[in-house]
Amino acid sequence: MDWQDLPTEQHRHYEDVMAMLVGTLFVALGVTFYSQAMLLTGSTAGIAFLLQYATGWPFGVWFFLINVPFYWLAIRRMGWSFTLRTFATIGLVSVFSELTGHWISIGSLNPVYAALMGGCLIGIGMLILFRHRSSLGGVNILVLYLQDRYGWRAGVVQLGIDGVIMLVALLTLPAERVGLSVLGAVALNLIIALNHKPGRYMGVS
Repeated sequence: MDWQDLPTEQHRHYEDVMAMLVGTLFVALGVTFYSQAMLLTGSTAGIAFLLQYATGWPFGVWFFLINVPFYWLAIRRMGWSFTLRTFATIGLVSVFSELTGHWISIGSLNPVYAALMGGCLIGIGMLILFRHRSSLGGVNILVLYLQDRYGWRAGVVQLGIDGVIMLVALLTLPAERVGLSVLGAVALNLIIALNHKPGRYMGVS
């Protein structure tokens, strides 16, 4: 029997809730690694890291505030169900990213390990969220909207935005930290690319 012949199983509500909790905890732990090592990633989270390093305000506060303008686009592009899930996800990441520092204590953290493991943790968290029809919002929603509205290729726009974030990061972070951040971004995107494929996972929310 081919995988296309298998029935698609609907996620139960408690499964979606558990996935959102576990996924956001993974992302928050990756964020903690990045914050500890003074690294950053792309997309909205990358902007939040830049503002955190520049102002001293917590990542969670910036991450929540930056995402607020994108909810209107999420409603138009993805509908209310996806938007509400994304709103809850962003809120949980914002809260958990601040609480994780109180739950664990990191005395020493190798920056290369932080880049790779932080990227993998965030990638796994995002993968869990994607499979339960949620996301980390922000720039991801914007690039999909621009693709639908103007025909701009989402991948190219996303790459351009992430490139600008990394260039701006050179104004506030040492070049080696930016380079390690790129390494972490590669690890993150490999997790998504290798595991988030059509037919790889049959459950839907």
